[in-house]
Amino acid sequence: MPRIGSIELEDFPLLLAPMEDVSDPPFRALCKTHGADVVYTEFISSEGLIRDAAKSVQKLDIYEKERPVGIQIFGANLDSMLQAVEIVEKSKPDIIDINFGCPVKKVVCKGAGAGILKDIPLMVKLTEEMVKRTHLPITVKTRLGWDHDSIKIVEVAERLQDVGIAAISIHGRTRAQMYKGDADWKPIAAVKNNSRMHIPVFGNGDVNTPESAKDMRDNYGLDGAMIGRASIGNPWFFNAVKTYLKTGTHATPPSLKDRVQAARQHLQMAIDWKGEVLGVLETRRHYTNYFKGIPNFKPYRSQMVTADDALTVFATFDQVEAQFADYSFV
Repeated sequence: MPRIGSIELEDFPLLLAPMEDVSDPPFRALCKTHGADVVYTEFISSEGLIRDAAKSVQKLDIYEKERPVGIQIFGANLDSMLQAVEIVEKSKPDIIDINFGCPVKKVVCKGAGAGILKDIPLMVKLTEEMVKRTHLPITVKTRLGWDHDSIKIVEVAERLQDVGIAAISIHGRTRAQMYKGDADWKPIAAVKNNSRMHIPVFGNGDVNTPESAKDMRDNYGLDGAMIGRASIGNPWFFNAVKTYLKTGTHATPPSLKDRVQAARQHLQMAIDWKGEVLGVLETRRHYTNYFKGIPNFKPYRSQMVTADDALTVFATFDQVEAQFADYSFV
């Protein structure tokens, strides 16, 4: 069974990917409830942390029910990243993850995220020093390379392992691809099949059906799957994958009642975490996602995303449950 440092995981664990404006504490808690083995925070700017930026600091919030949980940070300045490690340690995560994969221009232009793929020696040096600075396991999330002509992920993964990372998650696209085209898992399998590799190698990108997760496990031999976009509005995806891997059959899709319950839980947890105003505002994209595909739903969705108070949103959930009680997602 794979391990991240001293953390023992089940066979082929499922990890919730760090996603900006998505993988906040309420969503992580829901995914954990529905089968995620490890969850990661949204990515956090090291520069924001050392400057005590409120938004960055709040992203450090983690809860016991999430464990094992990793806090992910990004940056390209060694001193800032080392200071950030010390700040992150105070939140007592189980894992510290380094983001070497974010393709967004505002991150890349500063040499961080996937931008560091153009400077592999810096990537390795920064990682090495962070490993030395903390007792917590350091993991890395990255991409295949900067572009198709610079894919050296087998070498890069080996070098990162050699300086002490505990696991690596690899998205099967280059930075140049962003999120376009199909993810290529063959180079990730090449990392796993490197006889010198002994840490877990997790695959990421296009794990959007139970069948794709099985393919990643059985045909590519990876140690686990990191799941991102497939979980948005669908925290049940983790258990659906596990059911399929164990039985070869598909789990029953969550009912409308299940979805309403999740939306209620999500909103209430967000309010408990950030207060009513921000809880209602920042959770809109989440709870509307739970009801995707329902015909003639637009009036209810509009009500959910324009209401400024929690009572109105909760009342809308009640209306949805009553109006669409017989709707089947099968």
